[in-house]
Amino acid sequence: MERTLILLKPCTIQRRLAGEILSRFEKKGLRIVGLKMMQLSDELLNEHYAHLADRPFFPLVKASMMAAPVVACCLEGKDVVEVVRAMTGATNGRKALPGTIRGDYSVSGQENVIHASDSPENAEVEIRRFFRNEELFDYSDPLKPFLYSSDEA
Repeated sequence: MERTLILLKPCTIQRRLAGEILSRFEKKGLRIVGLKMMQLSDELLNEHYAHLADRPFFPLVKASMMAAPVVACCLEGKDVVEVVRAMTGATNGRKALPGTIRGDYSVSGQENVIHASDSPENAEVEIRRFFRNEELFDYSDPLKPFLYSSDEA
């Protein structure tokens, strides 16, 4: 099974939406294999958002992501990166379709509730960035036969 990273951003924590958003992934059938709350450091944000470092809005991104703790979550499932990206919706909450997480909970491009890995390759890098091996769990899933057909598992 594939794994991906999501970060419930500080705006999500401040708005008390973490449980509601996590429950959407669980109801979809995705499995939480890592979960923790953490305050992001300047160093970690510089690494995570290195691709934005030369953009004029980068200081705003960092300030937003350090405003409160985040909840980091590693999710597991078949094609989980693609599934989570579809559930998350467009980056700008004003453009995200209703029914997506951003479409339902965001009206901002920056305060857009959630970060989600954009590819399986980036998911692997991001998971290692936010979780140590011992913080990720593999446990039996009695619901698996009811979530996936035998040729999908």
